[in-house]
Amino acid sequence: MNDKSYNENAYNGFAYCYDLFMDNIPYDMWAEYLDGILKEYGIGHDGTLLELGCGTGSMTEHMVSKGYQDIIGLDSSEDMLMMAEEKNIPGVLLIRQDMRELELLGEVDAAYCVCDGINYLLEPQDLQKVFARVKHFLKAGGVFVFDMKTEYFYKDVLGNRMIAENREDASFLWENEYHRETGINEYLLTVYQLEDEEKDLFSRCDELHYQRAYEPEAVCRLLKEAGLECVQVYKAFTKKQPDPHTERVYFIAVNR
Repeated sequence: MNDKSYNENAYNGFAYCYDLFMDNIPYDMWAEYLDGILKEYGIGHDGTLLELGCGTGSMTEHMVSKGYQDIIGLDSSEDMLMMAEEKNIPGVLLIRQDMRELELLGEVDAAYCVCDGINYLLEPQDLQKVFARVKHFLKAGGVFVFDMKTEYFYKDVLGNRMIAENREDASFLWENEYHRETGINEYLLTVYQLEDEEKDLFSRCDELHYQRAYEPEAVCRLLKEAGLECVQVYKAFTKKQPDPHTERVYFIAVNR
């Protein structure tokens, strides 16, 4: 399975109303948690950060507000990056790249990826490609922090159901299906956006998204094979170990 083709239309039309529907995400709390981890591992606000899957730049903005002044934001979606560019975030360089083909001009002090970006990698070899590229550009002693949704979340929280949300200028339908035999979570996202208020005209966009959950032990093994040491796996936004009902986990890896 080639997830480059499977997710090739993800975050195209949805990019233009992504922030509208994600306004319930507590980015400031997420940034506070990430900032605390980076500080714990000796990453100062003067360090260079790499954000994989930066999307529309919402998390990037919050990390800048925490005091980081040099961030490289990378995403494969041109539309998401266009939305990020419109925010004119100071001290941020935006690059369009597939994270598996990461190529930078120099090293970074830390890298991070939040909001399920790593779950879009559907094969273990793709995880290893990303880990190896991060290792290549991460300074000695640098830290790589990323989150992943769990199998419990896809199987028991999302499952096979439909989610809908309606706003004044946009609406979406989310048809979710979890494939137990492959561990792949598939969802069809249908977005309607207001194009002409006077004519009450809406445009429609359909996107297929595929994500996969991995066992933490497998992720840590792949990190090790790429030359990174997995030092912690936390239940999201805590310093606790994951439990069977954990929906999101955070991995912390160090380039020794």
